[in-house]
Amino acid sequence: MDVIQKFLSTTGFSMLIEDPRPLVMILISCILLYLAIRKGFEPLLLIPIAFGMLLSNLPGTEMYHASLFEGGHVHWAEFSETAGLIDYLYLGVKLGIYPSLIFLGVGAMTDFGPLIANPRSLILGAAAQLGIFIAFLGALALSAVFPAIDFGMREAASIGIIGGADGPTAILVTAMLAPHLLGPIAVSAYSYMALVPVIQPPIMKLLTTKKERSVVMEQLRPVSKVEKIVFPIMVTIFVSLLLPSAAPLVGLLMLGNLLRECGVAERLSKTAQNELCNIVTIFLGLSVGATATVDAFFNWQTVGILLMGVCAFAFSTAGGVLLGKLMYVITGGKVNPLIGSAGVSAVPMAARVSQVVGQKENPGNFLLMHAMGPNVAGVIGSAIAAGVFLSLFGS
Repeated sequence: MDVIQKFLSTTGFSMLIEDPRPLVMILISCILLYLAIRKGFEPLLLIPIAFGMLLSNLPGTEMYHASLFEGGHVHWAEFSETAGLIDYLYLGVKLGIYPSLIFLGVGAMTDFGPLIANPRSLILGAAAQLGIFIAFLGALALSAVFPAIDFGMREAASIGIIGGADGPTAILVTAMLAPHLLGPIAVSAYSYMALVPVIQPPIMKLLTTKKERSVVMEQLRPVSKVEKIVFPIMVTIFVSLLLPSAAPLVGLLMLGNLLRECGVAERLSKTAQNELCNIVTIFLGLSVGATATVDAFFNWQTVGILLMGVCAFAFSTAGGVLLGKLMYVITGGKVNPLIGSAGVSAVPMAARVSQVVGQKENPGNFLLMHAMGPNVAGVIGSAIAAGVFLSLFGS
């Protein structure tokens, strides 16, 4: 009888009876799995994130220990004795390995031709980073008004990056500056990214007229092979010299694109696009999801993150569209302002939203390739913004 009682006391069921709070997180993880599988909300990353959340909140599994990473440092002395599987996987997040490798895959999958053909896209991509800095200031203001939320500079910078619609960058910055907020920020970033087709169109229509949305842009010029090879090399040199802390993200992004365009590394390009990117995505999702524990998730800071996250997306979209309107005026109506909304980093989802909204006004309008320029510029822009925050607030 004692043996049976001892066995029952070691089960997760008995632990749930003693402390039922993890049931809430288990329910949330199941809801996220439903949204990812049934509704198609960023399934490639939301499924691993939700499952990591599920595993870390099942009592007794001991797969993730937040205490090993307290204070923003890895406690190596305790690691070998207490670390679980996800603790080891989380090192790739903590050391900034996974987000950079994801950028390698993104670079290998993305055609930078539209950006090279239309350099003005860089300005639109930069304007769409407005939400990052608005959310940064908003998080500080929210903390001043509601002391219970308590966001410092490092936390505000991590929240602001959500506005770039760039999950890997948000994860990297948060892991470096505010690791205690990694779970809520990652879930918020990817949830809002999945909602780009819902969040952006009302803002785009509110800020533009039917005439502006109906503009048909001229076909982009052809981009030579030499230009496509030289571009990633030059961007890496310039950005790394200007902002060394952005080198891991921008450098790997450009390396992936160089593998794609050089024509002599097809095997490496395909590996970066497929096997490597898929493996890293699984590890990244599991690691980040595991940080979403009851204590980390259910507090006023999470409410502030969700609020600032949607504000960041809205202002990023508005910033790109408003600069697009300015370019429409300057060029005499040759630029469709809708492509400005694609300056957020959700590649290629944001560009597709510009295409869909434009075609509703003019079925013969094809904005996708024009919108890809700001879209690619947004990826570079969010990485540079991350570098700025890491330079200013990193240890």
